[in-house]
Amino acid sequence: MLHNDQAKTTARVTSGLYLAVLATLVLTTFYPAPVEGVSITLMLTVKLLPLLAFIVPVFRGHNRGYIWMSFVLIFYFTQAVVSAWLSEGAIGPVITTVLTFLLFTVAMVHLKVNRRVAA
Repeated sequence: MLHNDQAKTTARVTSGLYLAVLATLVLTTFYPAPVEGVSITLMLTVKLLPLLAFIVPVFRGHNRGYIWMSFVLIFYFTQAVVSAWLSEGAIGPVITTVLTFLLFTVAMVHLKVNRRVAA
């Protein structure tokens, strides 16, 4: 539930970043090359399923869903930072790091601006 115009804006930005993170996770599965001997379906399931659980709360702007998604994003951010470090700055992990950081930050801003006004 969105309580003001600022919350609508942050919800739209969060939705866009959410889709960008999902797209980046899909693209990094295939680029630079898929891992040999591992099912692509299994890889995509493991990468996407935890985030896809939050698709409804993200697009409806539900605060509790944003909170839980932020906890899950911490794992994605940590994995992306480690991958970026080990690959010495490969573009895929760096983009994933930046997008997960931005998604987490905008989700927290959304929670701040979407509080109910005390009557």
